[in-house]
Amino acid sequence: MLTTASGRRHAPQPKAATPMAFVQAVMRGFERYGANPAEAMQRAQIAPAQLRRPEARVTAAQFEALCGVAMQQLDDEALGWFSRRLPWGSYGLLCRASLGAPNLGVALKRWCRHHRLLVDDIQLQLSDDGQLATLVIDEAHDLGDLREFCLLTSLRYLHGYACWAVDSRIALREASFPFAAPAHAAVYPLLFPGPVAFDAPRAGFSFDAHYLQLPLRRDERALRTMLQHALPLTVLQYRRDRLLVQRVRDLLQGPAGESLRAEGLARALNVSLRTLHRHLRQEGASVQSLKDEARLGRAQQLLGRTRQPVKQIAHQLGYRSEKSFARAFRQWTGATPSDWRTGAVPTRSDTASGAGPGKMATRAAGPGMPDHA
Repeated sequence: MLTTASGRRHAPQPKAATPMAFVQAVMRGFERYGANPAEAMQRAQIAPAQLRRPEARVTAAQFEALCGVAMQQLDDEALGWFSRRLPWGSYGLLCRASLGAPNLGVALKRWCRHHRLLVDDIQLQLSDDGQLATLVIDEAHDLGDLREFCLLTSLRYLHGYACWAVDSRIALREASFPFAAPAHAAVYPLLFPGPVAFDAPRAGFSFDAHYLQLPLRRDERALRTMLQHALPLTVLQYRRDRLLVQRVRDLLQGPAGESLRAEGLARALNVSLRTLHRHLRQEGASVQSLKDEARLGRAQQLLGRTRQPVKQIAHQLGYRSEKSFARAFRQWTGATPSDWRTGAVPTRSDTASGAGPGKMATRAAGPGMPDHA
């Protein structure tokens, strides 16, 4: 909050980050249809003189107001990108057709398939190799001077819908575009949370495939509320990442997991250290609790699947001594490493695969015997 000399408090003004190049792209849509943009410019409180200043910026709210009027006045939610109009309500139809899907992967495939029924200028394709999900745009027709705005907004719609549908921030491994970095390239990382590459073969983005399994959390009522605004999918940002805990687990269980600290985890996940701690706290976890969980899992594997001495396992897990390892293991499971290895632990409902720090693990296999033997 800002305080004036009179002592009155005023809310901070929203930051103007949307480049004038995007406003100019909307103006080209008006030109294609021979329509007058005056009303849209007035509703968005954008002075005509600003159009001649490439360095000028507008706020997200101004840009949303501009596009909202333009889409309805031109009766084209694509604002002139394609060879045919997308009448007002077309993107709402895509959202509604995907909403009943059992998970995000099915919803995105439906979006891509139904988008092809609306226009054939571009085709959206989703692929999944089990680890990485990739969404790309194939250009069937020349998009002309609206190419950048079309490709960028199409990807923002899809990413925005995905985040909205599962009510989660979806971090991107990379977003790529098949043109040289524009003068306003600095805005791209604000639109796409992750590394951005230019001069790529195709436009698209990639993300952790595990997001595809998340169930949708929205219903028809939530959809109607969301569609009351023109471009909520392009301006709405999500702070919570519902998959972050699992992504941290995967990193900690990887080859370099034992040496990873919070700073390294944040870099690998492309988030700030503060954001990492906040998101984990929202999910009832912490870096230390997840590291303890990963260590316990590794300890159980080594004790159950190998005949290595406990002292050697303790050293392998980064403990200074066998005694400190045994103390930590007892805190996690209620048993010493030797007792756990021989199966001399109380039977509880927790299984080895689901055990974590503070839980009792059940030993199913014999001493030194692989669990699958």
